[in-house]
Amino acid sequence: MGEIDSYVPPAVLFNRHLETIYPSLFRKVPFRSPRRERIFTPDDDFLDLDWYEQGSSQVVIISHGLEGNSQRSYVLGMARAFFLAGYDVLAWNYRGCSGEINRQLRFYHSGATDDLHTVVTHAASRYGDIHLVGFSLGGNLTLKYLGEHWAHPRVKRAVALSVPLNLHTSCLVISRPSNWIYTKRFLLSLSAKVKAKPDLARVVDVKKLDTLRTLLEFDDHFTGPLHGFSGAIDYYHRCSSIHALPHIRVPALLLNAQNDPFLSEDCYPREQFENVITEYPHRGGHVGFARFDRNGLYWSEMKAVAFVKQTE
Repeated sequence: MGEIDSYVPPAVLFNRHLETIYPSLFRKVPFRSPRRERIFTPDDDFLDLDWYEQGSSQVVIISHGLEGNSQRSYVLGMARAFFLAGYDVLAWNYRGCSGEINRQLRFYHSGATDDLHTVVTHAASRYGDIHLVGFSLGGNLTLKYLGEHWAHPRVKRAVALSVPLNLHTSCLVISRPSNWIYTKRFLLSLSAKVKAKPDLARVVDVKKLDTLRTLLEFDDHFTGPLHGFSGAIDYYHRCSSIHALPHIRVPALLLNAQNDPFLSEDCYPREQFENVITEYPHRGGHVGFARFDRNGLYWSEMKAVAFVKQTE
């Protein structure tokens, strides 16, 4: 592992916010165009998948973060890293995240492992070995799925980065005044999706949209009730992946930076888990871990590839 054993950020990224914002806004990832495929869910909705194929017998499935998509720079960077290492890659879009609003009233959420299972099952028709990588919300989704009874037996390894293991306390952290720019961005994007679905007025109070100030309020009025939870707290409790860690049966790497502006103290468990390796670098921000060098790989991408390659 050598040079990737520890992370040191570039000098110009001197605080957690720069480490978080710079990769999101300014990183450009030179990579090939994907083959897009649309598959359908058991409830007659659709999921759009981006494939990067080179004839490998193994595939890496990448799950993006809140209000992300398969073309975000952090997804492309990870996809490129695994492709260069010889793997096929599948980056999928959650319901409503591929540029086209989905059919059903439901959207995606942090515990929607049924959709991840649909994607994994689809990939299992072609590949003997499947590996999972998830960012932020996608990391929570990945770990929660691995701890459930229906996790597909062909999944061999997983990497989860910048994961809000405790959704409730992490939501309180992101709602702090110092994080207002992140909250505002997420609320604007989420609210636009709600407004794009006039039929939602039948099941939730859409008039409350313009009064919401925090993600907890959004989840209490929309995410929770729309997906079968009594409210935000019930949703957070039932979907937090921290409860899944003791039940994960395949090797998994949890990579959370200690200066992540989105994560609470609960997201750095100190106990030992049978199959989960936890690493908490001092720096990295949220979905950051930037490196400036000629190969274009970020530190987290090198870590993820090295961990998955241990199966070989």
